[in-house]
Amino acid sequence: MQFTGEGFGFGPIFFHYYGIVIMFGTLAGGFLAAREAKKRGLDPEIVWDMLIWLIIFAVAGARIWHILTPSPALVASGVTTYYYLTHPLDAIAIWKGGLGIVGGVVGGAIGLYFFCRRNKLSFLMWADIIAPALALGQAIGRWGNYFNQELYGAPTDLPWKLYISPEHRFPEFANVSYYHPTFLYESILNLLNVFLILWIGQRYAKVLKTGDLFFVYLITYPIIRFGMEMLRLDSSTLGGINANQALVAVVALLSAAFLFWRHRKPRTKPGLPAASETPAE
Repeated sequence: MQFTGEGFGFGPIFFHYYGIVIMFGTLAGGFLAAREAKKRGLDPEIVWDMLIWLIIFAVAGARIWHILTPSPALVASGVTTYYYLTHPLDAIAIWKGGLGIVGGVVGGAIGLYFFCRRNKLSFLMWADIIAPALALGQAIGRWGNYFNQELYGAPTDLPWKLYISPEHRFPEFANVSYYHPTFLYESILNLLNVFLILWIGQRYAKVLKTGDLFFVYLITYPIIRFGMEMLRLDSSTLGGINANQALVAVVALLSAAFLFWRHRKPRTKPGLPAASETPAE
C-alpha cells in the first residue's frame, strides 16, 4: 500500500482523499434529504434515484464553471479557457482537479429540475428538501481542500493558522508558511447554515411557501461565499471582476427580492376594508 499527502493506492489503483471526502459529503447529504422527505410523508427512496442525476449535473456544472473562470495562477501557467477548449481531454480530466462549487450548485439545480419534470414531481418542494442537505454536503466536502492544500486564504499569524507546504504556495508568497484556513471557515458556516435552514423550516412552517427554504439557501450560501472570496488569494476573474463574488451577489439579491415579493402583504384599495376586516354575512 502506498500513502501520499493526497491519497493512498493499491498497485495501479489510487484513491484521492479529496474524492473520498466529496463522496462522504454526498452520502451524508443524501441521508439528510431522505430524512426530510420522510418527515414530509414522501418516499425517501426517491432521494437515492435523484442523487445520481444531481451528481452528474453538479460535476458537469462545476467543471464548466472552472473552465470558464480559471484562476489567475492557472492563467499564468498557460491554462486558460481557450486552452481547455483546444484540449478536450484536459477539459474533462476532473481527476486532475478543478471543480467550481458555484457551477456545481447551478448544475445540480438543473439536474433536479429535469429529474422532477421526468418523474412529475414538484421541483420547488424537492428543492426545499435538498437545500439543507446541500449545505451539509458542502460543509463536509470543503475538507477535501485541506488534503489538497488549496483554496486557502491570505497569510495570517492567528492561532488557527494553516501550514501550507512550499510546493502548494503561490510564487509571490514562497517564504510565507501560514494562511487563513478558508476551507474551515466555509465548512463551519455551511454547517451553521444547515441548522439555520432546518430551524426556519420548523419555526415558520405555517407561513412558508413551497420553495422558500431553497431561496433562503440561495441567500445564505452566497453571503458565505462572498465573504470567503475576500480572503482568498487566487480568485477567478472575468473582465477584472471576481466571477464568484459577482454571481453569488446577484443570486442573493434576486432571491431576497423574490422572497420579499412573494410574502408581501396585498394592498387594499382606498376606502375598502382589508380582507380581515370584511364583515361576516
